[in-house]
Formats: sequence, C-alpha cells, structure tokens
Amino acid sequence: MKKAVFALGLGLAVSAPLVAFAGPLIPSTPDLGKAEGRCRAGESGPALLVNVAGLKDRKGNLKLEVYPSNDADFLADDNILVSAGKTFRRVEVPVAASGNVQVCVRIPGPGSYSISLLHDRDSNRKFGLSVDGIGFTGNPKLGMKKPKAAATRLSVSSGGVSQTTIVMNYRKGLMSFGPLGN
Repeated sequence: MKKAVFALGLGLAVSAPLVAFAGPLIPSTPDLGKAEGRCRAGESGPALLVNVAGLKDRKGNLKLEVYPSNDADFLADDNILVSAGKTFRRVEVPVAASGNVQVCVRIPGPGSYSISLLHDRDSNRKFGLSVDGIGFTGNPKLGMKKPKAAATRLSVSSGGVSQTTIVMNYRKGLMSFGPLGN
C-alpha cells in the first residue's frame, strides 16, 4: 500500500496509508468544517463548550478542530475526512481580551471525539513550533509525536451542550511541550 507523509500539528511528519475514495476530494480551504461547527445563539445542542486554560497570552486566534476518535482519522487531512463523510468540525475565533476563554463547537451528536486546539499566536493559520500553543481533550502529556486518539478521547452522552477543559501546552525546551506552570 502506498504511503503519504502528513505534517502534524506538532511540527512532525508521519507516514499514513493513502486511502482511495470513490469521489473527488473536496477543494482545500481554511473554511472547511466551519459551517458545521459554528454554534448559533439559542441552539441547545448537540454542542461542546471548551474551557481554555493556561493561555500564554491573549494574542492571536484559537482554532479548535473535532475529529473521529480513532488513530487513523485523528489529525487526518480535513479534505479526506469530509470527502469520506467522516466527522470534521472547525471553529476559529480571536482570543478573548479578558475573562474566561471558551470556544463552542457543534458536534454531530452523542459519541466519541478527539479534539485539538491551536493557540495561533501570530494568526498565520499554521502551527509554529516556537510560537504557538497546542492542546487536546484529555490533556495528554505531549512528546515527540502526536498523541494517540485514545488519550484524547471525549465521550459525549447527551444531545445537549457538554463541557470540557483543554490545558494549553507551549514549547519548553528543544523539543518538549507542556503547560506553562509545569
């Protein structure tokens, strides 16, 4: 089976099997998944309200992405996921200047999801190893490769609005990441 190299949010690349699809891939755009992910006033769910903890500062944007919670699909290319009819949601918002920081994202319904959150401090829509922060549901300890989906899995059992907290991680050494206070 052919392999493709994907750049991960942590600045690393891994090989993953190429997957054949019956139809063409959806064109790449930073807006992919945003319409499906946007919370709207007065909606009762299904949605997830993410409390963001441990921000380095109040600069830039937050980009939250929802993936199926399995190793093959977690952090996979958004075009491939959407073309295959799999769950992918994206929300991008400016970091609130003060107060508690929360990001709301609509989800398809009860189930298991893996969620990544990027603190894009320079607002360039890319993960900068020495600039930006990253976090995941489950708040796994980050190493030299992406976390396993099981470590980031969030099970949602209601069709209403569920809540979780993601602790942000920033570069601490040559290639280590962690929360600011640790």
